[in-house]
Amino acid sequence: MTSEQKELIKDTIPVLKTNGIDLTKHFYKRMFFHNPELRDIFNMGNQANGNQQNALAGAVLAYAEHIDNPSLLINTLETIGNKHVSLNITPNQYDIVGLHLLASIKEVLADKATDDIIEAWTQAYNQLAAIMISIEEKLYQNNLTKKGGWKGWRAFIISSIVDESTEVKSFYLEPKDKKDIPEYFPGQYITVKMFIPILGYEQPRQYSLSSVFIPNHYRISVKKETGNERIPDGAVSNHLHEKKIGDEIWVSSPSGTFYADIAPDDSLVLISGGVGVTPMMSILEAFGTSRIGNNVVWLHGCRNEESHAFKSEVEVMQQNHDWLSSFIFYEETAIENERIRKGRIDLYALQAKILIEDAKYYICGPEPFIKVQYSSLITLGVNKQNIFYEEFGPQLLQIN
Repeated sequence: MTSEQKELIKDTIPVLKTNGIDLTKHFYKRMFFHNPELRDIFNMGNQANGNQQNALAGAVLAYAEHIDNPSLLINTLETIGNKHVSLNITPNQYDIVGLHLLASIKEVLADKATDDIIEAWTQAYNQLAAIMISIEEKLYQNNLTKKGGWKGWRAFIISSIVDESTEVKSFYLEPKDKKDIPEYFPGQYITVKMFIPILGYEQPRQYSLSSVFIPNHYRISVKKETGNERIPDGAVSNHLHEKKIGDEIWVSSPSGTFYADIAPDDSLVLISGGVGVTPMMSILEAFGTSRIGNNVVWLHGCRNEESHAFKSEVEVMQQNHDWLSSFIFYEETAIENERIRKGRIDLYALQAKILIEDAKYYICGPEPFIKVQYSSLITLGVNKQNIFYEEFGPQLLQIN
């Protein structure tokens, strides 16, 4: 890109701030009209609730703001790249997206989208696409070098289903071909893809791997999402909860940038809300099988005891290992003691327990939950370089 083109991109920042959502809404509507096959790749639930449009608007704005040095966005781009690899995104799909994005800029911005601006954004998009394709190719190749690794989709069979709470079921998935499967870092996810009859097309979803790696299967633990008058039930989670042992689903290789690379001298503070407990279970189990010293502090918040997944497993570990301290917060409970508290997670009340020198802090849950816990840790003096978080769904948060 020329310096003049970069200046033109920066000149569009005010317009993106005011018209970004209109642009991305128009983009997705246009793309799905001309390329309906892409509905099988995109999470149409996030299309319906607007999260995907908001995430894309934020990403386009961030790219424009960093057009002089896109490498500053490398962590975000690698997170997106992992998601794309989990969906088996191919280079030719970048051509499709680029076509509709550039057309949308011209159609939404109208007279403001001069030929020079469109050319500048063409060059900017091509630059971004090249960066993403390079990141993703390296990830694809890395997957293929692993023992049992694969690219794209692979058939798995549901070998067992376990109720973890009134809302969460664990699904044990074994490869249909009986061949090896690759290891993963605790905290990473797999993507599953199923045909959803009520929608009439396939839908992919990312689910955290909820156990330490076991060579013959993967475990995911899925909350059945119930809606309300404004938001419908989760089509994919409800369909998955109707699956039976022996059913087949498609799975992509483990991905994700949120994980704990367990070191023997690490102390961990694991903070989860609701079904955000799933990657934390993988981290906790991995830490327990590899640790030499130091501590883990486990903090989990959910609605009540009935909705509390993995309650007994963590209690057993707490009883058998002095390196683990756990604290549970229930919004509804008649029981309160040192370990069980009423209300939502309050890090200030537990600062004497969680402020450990050089500890690493992992947060997982919905967007508002992450914001509160992250802010609390920063206020308590925790170095932001030691805080890691995973937001389920499109990446809306930019707080690090």
